[in-house]
Amino acid sequence: MDAETLRQYLEYYQDLGIKTLYRRAGKPLADVSEPRPSGSGEPLFRILEDIGDCHRCRLHEQRTKIVFGVGNEQSKLVFVGEGPGADEDAQGIPFVGRAGQLLTQMIEGTAKKEGIPLLRKDVYICNVVKCRPPENRTPQPDEMEICGQFLSRQLLAIAPKAICALGSTAAKYLTQSKEGVTRMRGNWYKWHDIPVMVTYHPSYLLRAYNVQPKREAWEDLKKVLHFVYD
Repeated sequence: MDAETLRQYLEYYQDLGIKTLYRRAGKPLADVSEPRPSGSGEPLFRILEDIGDCHRCRLHEQRTKIVFGVGNEQSKLVFVGEGPGADEDAQGIPFVGRAGQLLTQMIEGTAKKEGIPLLRKDVYICNVVKCRPPENRTPQPDEMEICGQFLSRQLLAIAPKAICALGSTAAKYLTQSKEGVTRMRGNWYKWHDIPVMVTYHPSYLLRAYNVQPKREAWEDLKKVLHFVYD
């Protein structure tokens, strides 16, 4: 990746809300707090640089933009979804469509009700795969294995206090469980010693008849927010 392309990527993701950018020597470009000691020390921009114009799996064939992640890279809480949809593919930002709007309402509305000063921009949001699967199909195992290396590096770099897995694909990938999301939701699991709370994907909750799952998802979110921020 040439210097001009890298510069454009860095400016783009800085505009999306990534608060800290690092030089190769590891010194911050901005006057911000240092990463938590438990992190890998790897800056997120270097992971993005390594992804480059990725052609590692078939998902690149129909993508418009790579959807890396957005939010506070110092966040104590990371939300992980399945993969980009049409809106995300067009904008290069995770969870910006209807499901993303609901996720924002869930995060900010629940936090406000629970007395926790938290906005969407304060957490970090990403997906298992960084390119949109055709017709929004579930990512194939080999696609998740290839792209999952970058998710793992993101999570290790951020080293959050907890991860919230949104939906079955993210839950199964992070926990290696074969259980369905209905059985897994509301329970704690582990990814590399980081607690993982499983809940429904916002796109599932958009279906009008899913009244009970909406209540359950809000309870799951309350649980993870209090665990992280109390």
